[in-house]
Amino acid sequence: MALLGALCIALNALGFTHRSLRAQVSHLLCATYTTNQMSYDLARLRLNGLVERREHTNTYDLTPDGQRVAIFYTKVHDHLLRPLIAADSPPAPHDLRQALRTIDRHVHDYTHRARLGTAA
Repeated sequence: MALLGALCIALNALGFTHRSLRAQVSHLLCATYTTNQMSYDLARLRLNGLVERREHTNTYDLTPDGQRVAIFYTKVHDHLLRPLIAADSPPAPHDLRQALRTIDRHVHDYTHRARLGTAA
């Protein structure tokens, strides 16, 4: 999410560089984000057609698909996932908290029956 958020910040005509995007992602993560991680992520973004490199420069631009993906996932996180994650505590309506507990119970039962266990 930090990478997509940083790409939303990079929505400008000037483009972005490896260094500037890495700094934004590090800032949004509030943690170290190495150059190797950034190189890997940029390569994946290029392979999926979300960013493209300007010829003869080290500057990247978001493609139209990249803009749509970055904005969509950032909005989903901010407007849907974050409130749902916070909805298991008392300011949230009782019906919503009960529905989330039901979903959690069903997911737990399904993973138990499938013998998936828990992630390490």
